[in-house]
Amino acid sequence: MRALIAVSCAALTVAALAVAPNAFAADAITAQYRTSASGATTDQVEPWFKLVNSGTTSVPLSDVKIRYYFRVDTPDVGYRFACSWAVRGCGNVTGQFGTLTGGQADRYLEVGFTSGAGTLAPGQDSGDLQLRFYRTNWGPITQSDDYSFRGESTYSAWNRVTVHRGGTLLWGTPPGGSPPTTTTTTSTPPNPNGPKMFDDFSYTGSSDSRISQRGWTVRSGGGGPGVPGAEWDPSRVTFPTVDGQKVMRLDSWNNGSAARQTEMFHQRKFFEGTYASRVKFSDAPVFGPDGDHVVQTFFTITPLNAPMDPNYGEIDFEYLPNGGWGEPANIMYETTWETYQNEPWVADNIHNEQRASYSGWHDLVFQVANGRVKYFIDGVQVADHGDKYYPETPMSINFNLWFISGGLQGGSAERAYQQEVDYVYFAKDQVLSPAEVRTAVQNYRSSGVEHVDNV
Repeated sequence: MRALIAVSCAALTVAALAVAPNAFAADAITAQYRTSASGATTDQVEPWFKLVNSGTTSVPLSDVKIRYYFRVDTPDVGYRFACSWAVRGCGNVTGQFGTLTGGQADRYLEVGFTSGAGTLAPGQDSGDLQLRFYRTNWGPITQSDDYSFRGESTYSAWNRVTVHRGGTLLWGTPPGGSPPTTTTTTSTPPNPNGPKMFDDFSYTGSSDSRISQRGWTVRSGGGGPGVPGAEWDPSRVTFPTVDGQKVMRLDSWNNGSAARQTEMFHQRKFFEGTYASRVKFSDAPVFGPDGDHVVQTFFTITPLNAPMDPNYGEIDFEYLPNGGWGEPANIMYETTWETYQNEPWVADNIHNEQRASYSGWHDLVFQVANGRVKYFIDGVQVADHGDKYYPETPMSINFNLWFISGGLQGGSAERAYQQEVDYVYFAKDQVLSPAEVRTAVQNYRSSGVEHVDNV
């Protein structure tokens, strides 16, 4: 899907008629366009570009701007830009919005580049720019009436996208109307009083009505991941007091064949910002023989709507105290997913790992911002992922404890493993250090706050 697609000479010849006269006489840059969101309405617009230099001079990409024109959706709550993946690196791609009046569009996305994107030599293309933008309230976007929209899934030259160098138009036909206003940036400074979610897990049990009222679900029934036929058992999710604090305890059981696993997850509404939790991992079962391949987690996830769904996302802390997936012993994974399919199994992700015991309490933090996902354990950064692996859509927050298929050891003796969670915290659109997270949690607790959620 993401392979580079060659441009035919015939297409360039015809499309080149759209290029306006310019001061850079030797410059000729064509914009190719496709989209991975071709519906008349969508939750996010996904304009993907390649720039092709058919001229005779090398052009620094930092001099170049691409404009994609559209009509604003009402109410106008503003838009946000994101780069999902770019051959030149998402850290070298910028996006901001501007306004027009009196023509066929009243808004545009302007895509630019930093010096790190390099130059575009004659005969060269920029490689994929897989971009997207969405309304700040994640409301629906009607794109069928947008000037630059075309529901094509393969790259070809498209003259309703314009390319500029300095103040000179190199390619395309603008939609008319008044000259553009000063562009506005796509992001706002972090708001220290912005939306937060904090939960101290002060519940009486898995049937406490406040759990669902606050957006949580204690999972029941069957389904993956885990041992085939395993049941997700709400009764094994409890809320005892441990080390002076109320905690959520996941207690998962098996007898060598049958298994009861545990999971609790929040509604899907979390995206960019800082996520944190204090989790107690365990290396050994609380009773019974040891050795099962068990997974203890803190993660976020977007549902997979179809195999290799490009809008799927997942950000994982996964601790395997007894190894598994080819590992012989303790290992902690930080994994960020682009997508996957089950049959046959294809995984498109990136991960880091630490081969060590993490038994006991640990502060886990990950930041989702500016095209990067950064993971921290006990204040130390352990992973930094981005580019195409950066999430595209809102996610749910999850904790689960499950057994890897084929990883149950020993005979039929019963055994159970536990994971405990002290709190969970999310700060929307803020990049907080682990120390700042600790301070925020301490402030909630010193004020007697057990739960807040205005996300």
